[in-house]
Amino acid sequence: MATSSSTAPRKIREERETTTFRFGQERLNDEVLLNLVRILAGGFIMGSPEGEEGRSDAEGPQRLVSVSEFWMGQYPVTQQEWRIVAGYTKVERDMELDPSHFKGGRRPVERVSWDDAVEFCQRLSQHTGRNYRLPSEAEWEYACRAETKTPFHLGLTLSAKYSNYDAREVYGLGTQGEYRRGTVDVDHFQVTNNFGLVGMHGNVWEWCQDHWHESYKGAPLNGSAWMENTSHSKNRDCVFRGGAWLTRPRDCRSAFRGHNLPAYRRRNLGFRVVLAPQ
Repeated sequence: MATSSSTAPRKIREERETTTFRFGQERLNDEVLLNLVRILAGGFIMGSPEGEEGRSDAEGPQRLVSVSEFWMGQYPVTQQEWRIVAGYTKVERDMELDPSHFKGGRRPVERVSWDDAVEFCQRLSQHTGRNYRLPSEAEWEYACRAETKTPFHLGLTLSAKYSNYDAREVYGLGTQGEYRRGTVDVDHFQVTNNFGLVGMHGNVWEWCQDHWHESYKGAPLNGSAWMENTSHSKNRDCVFRGGAWLTRPRDCRSAFRGHNLPAYRRRNLGFRVVLAPQ
């Protein structure tokens, strides 16, 4: 992986003068680079407090989770990036070159299953010699929150000025806004969280590694994925996070958890990658 400058990560000054982001890039072909953000190790309270609007029991009990350092895609995987990696050598399953309903090279790829997303990561890993995979639920929420404790990393409510969701509905003291009825380019809003990530609320749901569990009782505390290794695990629901273009704002919260079968595909469901330490 090359950093965004020749030897050292590039520092970018945001509205908060103390905030700097560390970027890296993975070259997918001669023209396209996959942008990555370094997420430093840390601890956070995972889940939502009982008084949070829209909360479900699946978002608790809250607990302190420690997360090791990793790199994460700055954006959800785009259709352009998908097509390139789909052309790499097959690992376990075929990949459709153009699965998305809403077309556009910079739009997020959608209509991809958990199985498809895993194959993408496996091909990218095989091609680069590095360890790409889906984020664990804990990694995803830690990266999304970016040291915030509010329902959204943007604050107490969500606005269509900064996110793509069904803004006909309102969360908290928010206001109604534009309902776009489809995906937008991953860099449409040019708004980052404190870690430098873009699009964590809305546009497309994002698959995580984990199998679905009804609560966090018994969940790992070290940030790893909670997977079941049984004869039935291949057909067990997997988790997705973050909300989508057709989602009401309460379901775009940092703590909200969705799930479906690993073969499930919809035009509101994509993913972003994690580059884990070797």
